[in-house]
Amino acid sequence: MWFRNLSLYRLGGEFESDPVRLHEQLQAQGFQPCGGLDTYREGWTAPLGKHGEQLVHAANGRLMLCLRREERILPAAVVREALDEKVEQIETAEARPVGRKERTKLRDEIVIDLLPRAFTRSQLTFGYIDPAASWIVIDTATPKRAEAFLNLLRESLGSLKVRPLTVNHSPALSMTRWLEGGLPEQFTPGDECELREPVENGAVIRVRRLDLAGEEVRTHLDAGMQVTRLAMEWAERVRCVIGDDLTIRRLRFTDLVMDEAADIAADDAVARFDADFALMAGELSQFIPALTRVFGGIEEG
Repeated sequence: MWFRNLSLYRLGGEFESDPVRLHEQLQAQGFQPCGGLDTYREGWTAPLGKHGEQLVHAANGRLMLCLRREERILPAAVVREALDEKVEQIETAEARPVGRKERTKLRDEIVIDLLPRAFTRSQLTFGYIDPAASWIVIDTATPKRAEAFLNLLRESLGSLKVRPLTVNHSPALSMTRWLEGGLPEQFTPGDECELREPVENGAVIRVRRLDLAGEEVRTHLDAGMQVTRLAMEWAERVRCVIGDDLTIRRLRFTDLVMDEAADIAADDAVARFDADFALMAGELSQFIPALTRVFGGIEEG
């Protein structure tokens, strides 16, 4: 259980940290497969998958949840082809053109007919709550998926005070200064960044597998471009790409961490999940505060 992306949210106020109680609150929004004319369904599923039934998995006071989204796959090309055939049949049989309004009605009828027979695909979004540190950490870099997770949690609990992470210093200006003068202690640059002109519809340059301290990047910085994404490593334990929206992409844990995980005895899938979750969350409990500090700390309010 290793996250690949991070969307970070701050909890406001107290949070129910009893996993049994939280499981009970989530049950009403437990996942149910698509039925009838559903285009999609969302609900909570066991983080342990086939190895568990509880909707909450707890480790060291942190609570792992998993949102499952199932949606029907009905390609537009399939609908269009069926519609064209139906229109052709009507125009041939009745010797008249099919107007726009009638085409729209026919299309809706075709969708209703095809939906129950369409294939489905599922997508899992994991996230954990750290009540003691007031964090919700979601494994996605997509705002829409993060909001779906939070909205269902809010619906399950009745209310949820939460807001995206904001910091005191501009991430873009901070990362730009870092490339110009060096990263903060314990952070080292990777070989990737994104540069943007700080104007509407400004130019964007993506740099990969280059020395970020080299002349090419320096030329763009001297021209006034700002860093909006930056690959970095922290304390020889975490690698990632941080964006100016504070979303963390392509999160990787170094061999030092993965070797520690491998040394932990785990007799089955449940024990392995538990050990990995505990180790990952422990690493992030140090990395996230370190990251917020170099951006001037969390903006309160």
